[in-house]
Amino acid sequence: MATERYNPRASEPRWQKAWDEAKLFETKNDDPRPKYYVLEMFPYPSGRIHIGHVRNYTMGDVVARWRRAMGYNVLHPMGWDAFGLPAENAARDNKVNPRDWTYANIATMKAQLKTMGLSLDWAREFATCDPSYYKHQQKMFLDFWRSGLVERKSAKVNWDPEDMTVLANEQVIDGRGWRSGALVEQRDLTQWFFKITSMSQDLLDSLDTLDKWPEKVRVMQANWIGRSEGLLIRWRLAEATAPQGETELEVYTTRPDTIFGASFMAVAADHPLAKRAAENDPALAAFIEDISHMGTSAAELETAEKKGFDTGIRVVHPFDDSWTLPVYVANFVLMDYGTGAIFGCPSGDQRDLDFANKYGLPVVPVVMPEGGDAKTFQIIDEAYGDDGVMINSRFLDGMAPKQAFDEVATRLSGVTVGNRPQGERKVQFRLRDWLISRQRYWGCPIPVIHCEACGAVPVPSDQLPVELPAEVSFDKPGNPLDHHPTWKHVDCPQCGKPAKRDTDTMDTFVDSSWYFARFTDPWNQESPTTPNYADGPNGWMPVNQYIGGIEHAILHLLYSRFFTRAMKVTGHLSEVKEPFEGMFTQGMVVHETYRLGSGPNARWVQPVEVKIEDVDGKRSATLIADGSPVDIGPIEKMSKSKKNVVDPDDILASYGADTARWFMLSDSPPERDVIWTEAGVEGAHRFVQRVWRLVSETAPALRGVAAKAASEGEAGVLSKAAHKTVKAVGEDIGRLSFNKAVARLYELINTIQPPAAALASGKADATGAAALRQAIEMLVLMIAPMMPHLAEECWSALGGEGFVANQRWPEFDPALTVDNDVVYPVQINGKKRGDLTIARDADQGTVEKAVLALDFVQKALDGKPPRKVIVVLQRIVNVVA
Repeated sequence: MATERYNPRASEPRWQKAWDEAKLFETKNDDPRPKYYVLEMFPYPSGRIHIGHVRNYTMGDVVARWRRAMGYNVLHPMGWDAFGLPAENAARDNKVNPRDWTYANIATMKAQLKTMGLSLDWAREFATCDPSYYKHQQKMFLDFWRSGLVERKSAKVNWDPEDMTVLANEQVIDGRGWRSGALVEQRDLTQWFFKITSMSQDLLDSLDTLDKWPEKVRVMQANWIGRSEGLLIRWRLAEATAPQGETELEVYTTRPDTIFGASFMAVAADHPLAKRAAENDPALAAFIEDISHMGTSAAELETAEKKGFDTGIRVVHPFDDSWTLPVYVANFVLMDYGTGAIFGCPSGDQRDLDFANKYGLPVVPVVMPEGGDAKTFQIIDEAYGDDGVMINSRFLDGMAPKQAFDEVATRLSGVTVGNRPQGERKVQFRLRDWLISRQRYWGCPIPVIHCEACGAVPVPSDQLPVELPAEVSFDKPGNPLDHHPTWKHVDCPQCGKPAKRDTDTMDTFVDSSWYFARFTDPWNQESPTTPNYADGPNGWMPVNQYIGGIEHAILHLLYSRFFTRAMKVTGHLSEVKEPFEGMFTQGMVVHETYRLGSGPNARWVQPVEVKIEDVDGKRSATLIADGSPVDIGPIEKMSKSKKNVVDPDDILASYGADTARWFMLSDSPPERDVIWTEAGVEGAHRFVQRVWRLVSETAPALRGVAAKAASEGEAGVLSKAAHKTVKAVGEDIGRLSFNKAVARLYELINTIQPPAAALASGKADATGAAALRQAIEMLVLMIAPMMPHLAEECWSALGGEGFVANQRWPEFDPALTVDNDVVYPVQINGKKRGDLTIARDADQGTVEKAVLALDFVQKALDGKPPRKVIVVLQRIVNVVA
């Protein structure tokens, strides 16, 4: 009688319901077992999960299930990063309330995630837009403020005059607002900042302790923090050219060694010296107005045309009173970096060289490669920024740049300008304070009241949370909270006079910078955390394994690291300052692109619309609807614009969650991109069916058999393979090498198949049946973290007790994981010619005798005795002929 096919559509919902009813994955904080905290970056409720979510959450779920099987009390929670601009845009465009849009999306996505069979503790679920969550965020804001970690100050921002809001640098495209298309203005606004710069050095130094983070992520963080050691140089202004009252220009540089290659100074458009110079120069004022419409992102500054305006002001060279340099206002210099002024050394910096060539400024080489000829070395179109030897630099000639750095620093520290040293060593950080003010409705309100008499006043703690108004209009441009008829009007908590609420809301990065701590005790209504459960003796933190995309490797992780430190300063955490012990960044899911037609009428089509044919290795595509030819394009990140997306619901409905999970784990190393193919998914589904056939066909004969390992014969070979696989798969999952674990399970099922066939035909003895029972049980327990529904079905078929999700990881016998044989590479005169397989415990004489009996060795010796045989036991043999 043929075995029925495994039906995931029937099996998966049944097991999910059983897990829910048993509250199998609800975690108790007081459970005495060792704790393990697994967390994937929580999703934004955009409407539907995408295939990247399937990969991300499958990885975390495998770790969570495996750790439970290893005897840990595992915390694996889920929530929603629910504030943000998309909800506000949806409200404006679709005439819906952002709250309704967000919670409807959460309901949809939660239902989708549940179909994946994730072992999540849904009892701890929250959304960051829940007032019960942001109440505690507001409390921490006020605590940070009292502790000196929050500051309100004026800052330059990108202002969209049409939408009347601040834009992030990334939202300014070619000088225009990404949504309105209006020319962006640079404005000074009073904003709230978290003083992350107060922790710059610690944030940098502590990267060395994060040895379970990818090296590339630590490097990205270090570069963003950007510690540099340089010299603050005070350049005297040439008196005849200086605006009244201005005497010097401060410049911070990391390359004071190149000071004799300086050919110009450049200042930011909003530098005080630029503003003074523009007072009596309408052309300069117009230039400053023009470049104020640029964005300020690093990418835009790098690619934008370099523009400058000679102010007519000149500075005196620190080492030559007769040498003066022009001062330009330039569009690539920002007040936020250093002092807002640079000296340009064109020979050593490509940006400075491009600028100098454009404006006809001198280019003097001051560093050349070792062994170069100073008389002929020149810079024309390409700057030289590497190490070498100083040239054309007077008293610095012949020095290495580092020695020249020290020499310049020493000499300038002994000269004064305005009663201060002309040169002063200084450590600078690229990191800027974190601007958290946003002129948006759908965010956490800043809990501050502004009173004309009392200034900025914190909202009393018993009045928290400051909730967003339920009814809000998006008919007017700008922040809806600004023109709400009643919400912002309130009495001052100190003097009782009429006052106004702060109408800015917090950057949504704030919401995601502490959610991992809230998950440790989301039921605490009085405080953001319960320190004993957060990071005390019985605490969960730091997160043992955090999983998410590389796109969050800088800001989210950096802000979370700051927040954890700030929470420690304010008593919301007690021990931990690093939030994530282990960090893993998974690759993306990518897919072929398909295009119909050519020229301006060409359009992208979805994979489900396309039929792929492979004839003699040549692939072609046609449109399913009418057979039209379709061009197969490159494999790219899935995106709605190119329509190369796969709907997880379609995959789960067609093949089931376990097939999708298995494919995501098996196709490639988890840190690399995975190419989604129909053939790959079908292959995964065939494996699901193969496992089910193996278990269901052998289960009846194995029902009364006690599992027991064998040590000899074919049964011994099976037991050895099973025990070695248990050991290796556990190690692979521990290293997140899921694809290697999958490959080992394929090998094991190949080894199990012949004994299973022997059992079915009645040819297996008692020893063989016991070894087979154990091997199949081990197989089921090993696939359980990866394909949990199939594993439950198989466990039930085998007559196993309880849920497979509650079973311990199988124990292996160390004696069965050691190979009795060892393979020696055999060299002849230092070149490998073959291998020798021999018992591991063979002594030197036995190995030598066996080597000399090998055909290829005898052929090489040609009947002559060897001059020498070198045996390194259990490593290698070299025959010297």
